[in-house]
Amino acid sequence: MELRVLGYVVAIAEEGSISGAARRLRLTQPTLSRQLHELERRVEAELFVRSGRGLVPTAAGEALLRRAVRMLADADAAMKDVRLAAEGKTGHLTVGFAGSGINGALGDALGRLRAGLPDVDFSLVELFDDAEMSNGILDGGLDVAVQRLPARDARLATRVWAREPLALFLPAGHPLARTHEPAPVSVLGEVPLVLWPRESAPHAHDEITSLCHHAGIVPRIGARGRTVQTILALVAAGFGAAVMADSYRVLHREGVAYRRLAGTATTLHLVWRADTKSPLLRRFMTALNAVTPRHPEAGAETPAGPAGRS
Repeated sequence: MELRVLGYVVAIAEEGSISGAARRLRLTQPTLSRQLHELERRVEAELFVRSGRGLVPTAAGEALLRRAVRMLADADAAMKDVRLAAEGKTGHLTVGFAGSGINGALGDALGRLRAGLPDVDFSLVELFDDAEMSNGILDGGLDVAVQRLPARDARLATRVWAREPLALFLPAGHPLARTHEPAPVSVLGEVPLVLWPRESAPHAHDEITSLCHHAGIVPRIGARGRTVQTILALVAAGFGAAVMADSYRVLHREGVAYRRLAGTATTLHLVWRADTKSPLLRRFMTALNAVTPRHPEAGAETPAGPAGRS
């Protein structure tokens, strides 16, 4: 049974006459009468009878009318869903991110996007390894990742999204913490460093040591930690200083001071599958770029490139 014919039944019931329904539907009265009679022949039941108020549904007509109203409403909802999906305004999006991203520009951007795309179901997945995030895009577990060091793979598309300075997180009582002025990279030779273990974060470990080497510094390792919270606790306890993204300042760890490292910056990339056709992902990427400019205070990157674990 065509939805069009069900619409005829609803119009006749609401107007109470063939003539009124025909005007509303912009059909001729004979055409609508013929459609009604054909439908009654098919269902083998009379659907309307005349009364003092015009045409009223029979018991069979009432049964069909209840179904027709629901089916037409469902069809309208389905069409709306299709349009919204085609426009990238509804659906499900899985976003992979790391701590430095969510503590910085990404947290603010996602809050705005959630308000601007209320019909989108966001799944946020925190990951601590850049390779794991890139692999999540490739295997379909993630739709998009916000990460610092995407894998070099022709199947991945990447875009620089935001940049922010690197900072040196110091024990609060350390002489280098007496000022908040940006510090030259050379100060990394004046304090032991608290680093990520290389086996758990090889990229971050190597980039920080590379930052030192480009400045002609042989780094001294004071301690190692596997999480941001552990590293900041070790810094507060006096084991050394840590190089991390400036956005980690929002954690306000007691006993820790910070200074930006002059001339350094770390970069957040948007990463997605190059062959994706998702309208939702396209809208997400456009919105993400629109709401968050690059960090206005980020300096030029050093020859070592971006540093700091994702």
